[in-house]
Amino acid sequence: MHATLPLLVDTDFPSIIRQELQTVQVNLGYRCNQQCLHCHVNAGPNRTESMDWKTISHVLDFTVKAGAQTLDLTGGAPELNPHFRQLVAQAREQGLEVIDRCNLTILQEPGQEDLAAFLASHSVQIIASLPCYLEENVDRQRGKGVFQASLRSLRTLNALGYGLSDSPLQLSLVYNPQGDTLPPDQAVLEQDYRQRLREQYHVEFTRLFALANMPIKRFGSTLISKGRFRQYMDTLRNAHQPQNLPEVMCRSLISIDWRGYVYDCDFNQMLDLPIGMDTTTRPTHISELEPRVLKGHPIRVAGHCYGCTAGQGSSCGGALDD
Repeated sequence: MHATLPLLVDTDFPSIIRQELQTVQVNLGYRCNQQCLHCHVNAGPNRTESMDWKTISHVLDFTVKAGAQTLDLTGGAPELNPHFRQLVAQAREQGLEVIDRCNLTILQEPGQEDLAAFLASHSVQIIASLPCYLEENVDRQRGKGVFQASLRSLRTLNALGYGLSDSPLQLSLVYNPQGDTLPPDQAVLEQDYRQRLREQYHVEFTRLFALANMPIKRFGSTLISKGRFRQYMDTLRNAHQPQNLPEVMCRSLISIDWRGYVYDCDFNQMLDLPIGMDTTTRPTHISELEPRVLKGHPIRVAGHCYGCTAGQGSSCGGALDD
């Protein structure tokens, strides 16, 4: 059992009911070329979990059958899944919008030299991690040299049209706080990012997403080791804003792990809290899931859900009150 799970499941978080499915988020595996302190997945270079093509086929079939518009690919570094490019190509052929949650440095890895061009040729939306515009902060959080490697990737993407005001290729950046604090105002922070990156590094981007750190997996364990877990949970709970509830991402999204099992969101996935489609809460595989049973079904909640409703709110698409 996860160290943080007993501290999260006993919660008074409000109930949430699922609406129409719009996004299928897929964790293609936990292997990553980075090992970030804030990672809620515990991804890293030594992880071997990876979704196989049979499961990917089930995901594609379900997404089309369900009428969802967007396939959101995450990891780890999703690009390290050996079927990543085939999945992207087939999803685009079937008219799906595709999001690649990219850590930027993957574009600099051997064998990935043409990855940026591949993404551009398929009009893939890129949501890229850049937790700060200061080199020392990024390298402290994500590893030495990550900031400069990220800048090289951003310039490559800009050269292809990503993030430019007159281009349809979307390049969004993601900010995470350095520790157990809530992110600052997203709109103000975006202005700071845009000014710093444009003036100092000649880098452009489409928008900024400010995300709260979730108290699970690696970040949750770090909080526990420092004796700050309950304090952070109090911070999230005390900052809860009821008006954020109608906008939380889990109302229109499902999350699928690398084995094909279904969860209400990526965070529930990391806590092994499967979508509860029957009274036994037996994990449901994507090959067994009927789209029609999703709408109106209650979403499993726990204490970490306050991370999505605290302050300006936080989701895979950034602040909820933006």
